[in-house]
Amino acid sequence: MDGATFREYTTEAIRYWEPRRIVYNLVLAAIVGICFFTSGFYKRPFSLDEFLLFVLLCVLANVAYCAAYVVDIFAQTSGFREQWRNLRWVLFAIGLVFAAILTRFWSMGLFSIQ
Repeated sequence: MDGATFREYTTEAIRYWEPRRIVYNLVLAAIVGICFFTSGFYKRPFSLDEFLLFVLLCVLANVAYCAAYVVDIFAQTSGFREQWRNLRWVLFAIGLVFAAILTRFWSMGLFSIQ
């Protein structure tokens, strides 16, 4: 172990993951936007319940993003810290693809895409 503290691991994780949260949210927003406009959903009124469901799903997507912190901090405390720091992008890519797939299916259901 390199003598780093939990605080240092957490700070490093925040520095790495938070800038990528913007990319994550932009990709998911693009998927939702495409589904929204291709479904013609924008042509009818948006109910309050639909809006609240949309907000809830946005919050849940960002809560799910936080799962990366658990993996990252755990890996940083291991003996594989240096290798992990070079491969964190793999976790981001896998998580982004998984979230994009879930977002597409949720959007299809929310906007009733046939």
